[in-house]
Amino acid sequence: MNSLYDVWRTRFTHYMGEVQKYMRFVFTGHLAIVIMFVLGAGGYQYSQWLKVASSDFPAIWLAAAIMGILLGFSRPVTLIRKPDEVYLLPLETKLPQYFNKAIKYTLGSQIILVVLLYLVTWPMLRQVAGLKPSTILVGLVAALLLKWWNIHSEFSYRWAYKGHHVWMDRIVRMICSFVLIASILYIQFIPIIIMILIIFSYPMFWKKKLQETPFPYEHFVRLEENRMMAIYRFANYFTDVPNIHGSIKRRAWLDWAYKLIPYAKQNTQAYLVFRTFVRTDDHFYLWLRLTVISALASAFIHIPVAIAVVVAALAFATAIQLKQALTTSTDFRMDMLYPLPENSRKKATVKIVRYTIIIQAIIVLLAGIGTPYFYFQGLIALIIGELTLRLSK
Repeated sequence: MNSLYDVWRTRFTHYMGEVQKYMRFVFTGHLAIVIMFVLGAGGYQYSQWLKVASSDFPAIWLAAAIMGILLGFSRPVTLIRKPDEVYLLPLETKLPQYFNKAIKYTLGSQIILVVLLYLVTWPMLRQVAGLKPSTILVGLVAALLLKWWNIHSEFSYRWAYKGHHVWMDRIVRMICSFVLIASILYIQFIPIIIMILIIFSYPMFWKKKLQETPFPYEHFVRLEENRMMAIYRFANYFTDVPNIHGSIKRRAWLDWAYKLIPYAKQNTQAYLVFRTFVRTDDHFYLWLRLTVISALASAFIHIPVAIAVVVAALAFATAIQLKQALTTSTDFRMDMLYPLPENSRKKATVKIVRYTIIIQAIIVLLAGIGTPYFYFQGLIALIIGELTLRLSK
């Protein structure tokens, strides 16, 4: 490598190849259809609300709060690896070359969401708050500049304090971003000047410490490992990702649920599968996440066809993924030492997944009370989930 620019270019190429390799399994045609229906239904509901929204609605405060929270989450992408703790030590004085590239990529990858979300709030600011387009545009420019400041600030804070209490730093930056955007939209010059001074002086609190602190490789390595693991875990919901092992938690608050399975020899596998589902983060949070999304869609989307498509797709995803995950586990289990029938685990898995589908259908049904044809939503989730269990291998 001739320079750290070459190091970044090589790692970035490998990183993009790794992400694209798995994301092509995630964003398939089925998911695209679901996203299209969700965005279409959400946009329709949003446009209908804009027609009846009261002028007293705090549109500016809401838009500023959304942007402030989004801007506060500005985790830097450095692509630092564990061997760098040794091999980059001789080049530590040249690290700014590498991190300039990293921060530019972080800004480019995160600013897209800022622009999209701000454009979503534009009609609300225009129709409900009655702001001029020029004022809204100035707010957008401010949001883009604040994103740059947030990324630099979080990177510097993590360097200076090795990531300790980073949530306190985020809360401060969220508040600063929120107040500045709200002041700009309200055209309050004195608060704008005060917030600009605070924003410029805020990084000065740890500037000296930053200069005296060597680069914390361990923290940034752990940060990158967690970020990549999150990508792999997300992709693992759609395809098999090698070397992914879900973390295990007891979840003592669900201990009572084990008693729902009668104590009997024929229920051995059902008990083990249910215990695996409850305690494995990947399985439990997969079901929880899809159920929550389905319930929210049922509660807030008032277009029957759109609700039916979303609920059916999520019920299918829940059933097929849980069945495959709980059936094809390659981990060693104590039940492998006992002479149980070969297909007992598959039957137990179907039984447990059926219970999760029933619970999901009930939650969707309750969430949709008050919406048109709400009684069909739970029925659709139940039917699609059962058909998936019966027809899938």
